Amino acid sequence: MARSSAGYVAGLTAAALAVVGFLAVQASGSAPETLGKPTTPSSSSASKKPGGKTKPGALPALSGQGERVVYQLGTDRVWLVGQGDKVQRTFKVMPSTVDPLPGEYAVSTRSGAITGSDGVPIEHVVRFASNEGVTIGFSAAQDGSTPEPDTSRKTGGIRETREDGRAMWEFATVGTKVVVVE
Repeated sequence: MARSSAGYVAGLTAAALAVVGFLAVQASGSAPETLGKPTTPSSSSASKKPGGKTKPGALPALSGQGERVVYQLGTDRVWLVGQGDKVQRTFKVMPSTVDPLPGEYAVSTRSGAITGSDGVPIEHVVRFASNEGVTIGFSAAQDGSTPEPDTSRKTGGIRETREDGRAMWEFATVGTKVVVVE
């Protein structure tokens, strides 16, 4: 009986991510507090307010380098980061019922206009991950809505406004790096 290599690849990928996460936790416990902090402020570093709190909308630390899309699960925020780690745009999104796992991905496919898995006509679809058998990507509803997802269904559409969806579409072509952080 022939077996799909996709299952093996998915298992190996999950195991690799678990090992990397474990090693990162181990390393962070012994790293000096100044490790990884820039010596001079730059536009891509997390802006600080007095008192040491991160300014809302600041690019998350440890979100990679170079041109990329950064999606932070905890704040439901996206950053489009261009050359020189310069943030070109940041915006809030409405997540779906299935989130991507933290990690680094690449845009795999795109669709100009289709019907989403929730039955809503959508545009500017940028797919980059899957989890729990659900394809995950950014999209904008053609009617401009960003409603709360139906929790009784497994869907992976991360909804943006139409304006933000257009910006994502122009920025995130196939192969563009997508970094998902907590």
